[in-house]
Amino acid sequence: MTVSADFTAKAMAHRPELLAHCYRMLGSIHDAEDLVQETMLRAWRAAGRFDPERAALRTWLYRIATNACLTALEQRARRALPVDLGGPAETVRLRPERHPELPWLEPIPDGLLGNSADDPATVVAARSGIRLAFVAALQYLPARQRAVLILRDVLAWSAAEVADLLETSPAAVNSALQRARTQLDKVAPMIDQMSESLGPAERAVIDRYVAAFGDSDMAGLSRLLLDDVVFEMPPALVWFAGRAQVLEFFADKVGRGKQAWRAIPTAANTQPAVAYYLLDETGVHRAHSIHVLGTRGSSIERITVFLGRDLFPLFGLPLTQ
Repeated sequence: MTVSADFTAKAMAHRPELLAHCYRMLGSIHDAEDLVQETMLRAWRAAGRFDPERAALRTWLYRIATNACLTALEQRARRALPVDLGGPAETVRLRPERHPELPWLEPIPDGLLGNSADDPATVVAARSGIRLAFVAALQYLPARQRAVLILRDVLAWSAAEVADLLETSPAAVNSALQRARTQLDKVAPMIDQMSESLGPAERAVIDRYVAAFGDSDMAGLSRLLLDDVVFEMPPALVWFAGRAQVLEFFADKVGRGKQAWRAIPTAANTQPAVAYYLLDETGVHRAHSIHVLGTRGSSIERITVFLGRDLFPLFGLPLTQ
């Protein structure tokens, strides 16, 4: 079967928002990439049966992607962050044990969310509802409730449109949406106050964070953190709450000297982020972690450090500096 270049181009134009959709559903950028690839393959194979008079291409692609995600979720456990799996550590552990066997939530690079001025609606669909805390909260919902809430509240589809996609009734969709909203309010009551854009204050936070970390400036870092700041670093299971504990943990890390760390500012989940490289015994700075910063005004309220090298290629970053 030959698929026209026009069909392929039009389908690929929706890729950023489909990637964001699958990421919200699955909580993993790696899984989302796989599911979008599967979606495009299914669409390509079924292109001859696509009828633009019955459904828009975008709606048709969302149907394929959503069903692929629902099938995938039947085989997967809920992805989480350390704060979802237990209370904060009572004392600081400088070398916490790692648990890579657990299904951890992953960040999504902003660079994959699209920035085409030709179709701003696609960019909005990709960037809405992508904040790390919101995606973490979504993982508490059953798969179909998750799909309903994303389609209704994030993408602003009508109940009739969602019902058609999920092959159910509008009444069932509205019922599932109400249950999903109730659950989301329990696990993340402040979620509706999140901004979906990286403003000047958040961009300034990156510079202050990098400077304090690079200069081993604990006083500067202290001024940047809120009193109730939360720090976590999957795949380590423990997490810390409060400025004193976070500073105690960081003092051991930033105190290695000004040459030990190199930083590249970036962005993930429409939040400020920093990629860090650590100097090894051979004199090479190697990829170490991605720090995603949750901000409140010009201060930091949450630091999620994703340890490991596997995310760096997705951010378009080298493994050494």
